[in-house]
Amino acid sequence: MLRCGSSLLLALRMLSSSPSSSLIFPNPKLHQLHSSSSPRKPFCIIPLNSPLRGSCAPFHPQRMTLSKRFSATSADLIPTSSSAPFRPHSLDSTGSDSLVVVSFYKFADFPDHADLRKPLKQLCQDLFVSGGIILAPEGINGSICGTRESVERVLSFIQSDDRLKGLRQIESPLKKEIVTLGMPDVSPIEKVGKYVSPKDWNALISDPDTVVIDVRNNYETRIGMFKGAVDPCTTAFREFPSWVGDQFQPDDADVEHAKVKEGSNESINKDAESPKQKMPKRVAMYCTGGIRCEKASSFMLSKGFDEVYHLKGGILKYLEEIPKTESLWEGECFVFDKRVAVEHGLVQGNFKLCYGCKQPVSDADMEAPEWEYGVSCPYCYSTKSEEEKERARARQRQFEAWGVIGGPDKGRRPAAKADSIKTDQTNDSASG
Repeated sequence: MLRCGSSLLLALRMLSSSPSSSLIFPNPKLHQLHSSSSPRKPFCIIPLNSPLRGSCAPFHPQRMTLSKRFSATSADLIPTSSSAPFRPHSLDSTGSDSLVVVSFYKFADFPDHADLRKPLKQLCQDLFVSGGIILAPEGINGSICGTRESVERVLSFIQSDDRLKGLRQIESPLKKEIVTLGMPDVSPIEKVGKYVSPKDWNALISDPDTVVIDVRNNYETRIGMFKGAVDPCTTAFREFPSWVGDQFQPDDADVEHAKVKEGSNESINKDAESPKQKMPKRVAMYCTGGIRCEKASSFMLSKGFDEVYHLKGGILKYLEEIPKTESLWEGECFVFDKRVAVEHGLVQGNFKLCYGCKQPVSDADMEAPEWEYGVSCPYCYSTKSEEEKERARARQRQFEAWGVIGGPDKGRRPAAKADSIKTDQTNDSASG
């Protein structure tokens, strides 16, 4: 699986289970794109043998230099020199400045795979295509990033070998946001709300002129919120701007009530007759750790809200520092790790996780008829087809039987044959 946050970061994580040749190369164009706007280093290079556990688990890549951090299990690596000459082409020189990421693979009888290494590496360098590719006797597996034309030329070159024609391909755009509000132009770098420390938070949200907004999603707010907070009831962070637009009316806008037309259904027009709320004098927002509020507060300032505050360090910092006896927090805080939820002092809470939808469930939820461990819960049962539920049951049976999804040999080396074990034991006895 491949995760790319933006043109500033290309993180490649792939598995290799057989002797292989591996390529990994940076993209000078990404450096060109970034150096014009920021002095930071352009990207991170991740070793090809980075562990990939389950499905795309969170990870924190370390910065690495090309000359020192190449490694891969049972692989001959081709370290690309970090001092390779950079050709200062404009982005339009390859036909488009739109960067794309393409992941691809193909199983094939490929004993001479090593012959492809040098020309493929050279082509990627010439076209400013970055990424990682594994070549092995059983085929090819890779992810590359570059302009569309450059990426297509690399893929065409690979498929010029008849054995590699018909690559399985998945294209992904480079993400423009590290937290997805759906509005890349909203920039916390340019403007952001005022930070409020946990010790000053209670006084702020207790002020009747302050509207307190929970920026998290409904599966998070369902198990805990600050007293008196407004719940936008969003299912994804990108819904927040629409909720703000629906909820609040700018002070200088004309508020007109919709008129009920003769013969129309009065109940249908009831909401239309009600004006939106005026912009509040003061807004205080909070989220789990603070990152969503950075973006949300910047958005609200751009919409004309004058006083926008947010909890520094989020709910977690508040629960860590404020004693329960002084707290205005009610319930538990959902977290994105094995704890599922935490209480004051960051003590693990009482909620469990539904592995069918990754939502928190209580003991009462697990007593409901819709609950089936590893398959469904009351919050996702009606959204899943019987086929999806059956696949989940099969996955759960594998885990219960072997402790790992996929069977007893998943991710493990094959056990030695009995004959070879006996031979080794005989040799050991003879030498002893």
